[in-house]
Amino acid sequence: MKDKERQKNLKKGRNIQTFNIIYDSTEVVVSLIAGFSSGSSALIGWGLDSVVEVISGSTLWWRLNGELKDISEEKVKKRERLTLFVIASSFLIISMFITYDSVTKLINRETPEWTTLGLIILLVSLVINPLLIYYKYKYGKKLNSQELIADSKDTFVCLYQTIAVLGGLLAVHFLNWWWADPVAALLIVPYALKEGWEAYSNGKKVKTE
Repeated sequence: MKDKERQKNLKKGRNIQTFNIIYDSTEVVVSLIAGFSSGSSALIGWGLDSVVEVISGSTLWWRLNGELKDISEEKVKKRERLTLFVIASSFLIISMFITYDSVTKLINRETPEWTTLGLIILLVSLVINPLLIYYKYKYGKKLNSQELIADSKDTFVCLYQTIAVLGGLLAVHFLNWWWADPVAALLIVPYALKEGWEAYSNGKKVKTE
């Protein structure tokens, strides 16, 4: 059996992921409704980012829960490796969609409409995401878990994107900068690609045998 301190930290890490999955699922529903109704590429991209976060968060929950159930070290390592690859793939998918959607909106000069619903979920996320980042990183360090640390960076990408999307939404509404929304979405791509590559590289380093 694992030592009691590690078991305690594993349970807390798993609880954080459980909350994260529930909250991100809420983000998905609200942001996609607001994004498609207003025509905001930034909000749609942000919502799809949340879809990917639900997938990667669920995979990480599976990995942490496996260790709590005292599965073999080899199986833990395999789950860790798979989790890092899921996180890396998540960053790539996010980057591809945001780039395509934003460039399309720029070419067509599409201006999104104002959305109060979108504003509300963005403001709530400005409060929730920093807390998730802190606790994921904290327990990632305690557990020496590269995948939990990588997931904290994934959430940081979401926070960064939240700020960019919120700025774009306000700029379009108050300054009539039609291009601010897709540009705000594009700002996330370089960072997302960098962190995706880092997660992939860490996954390659995990020894499963």
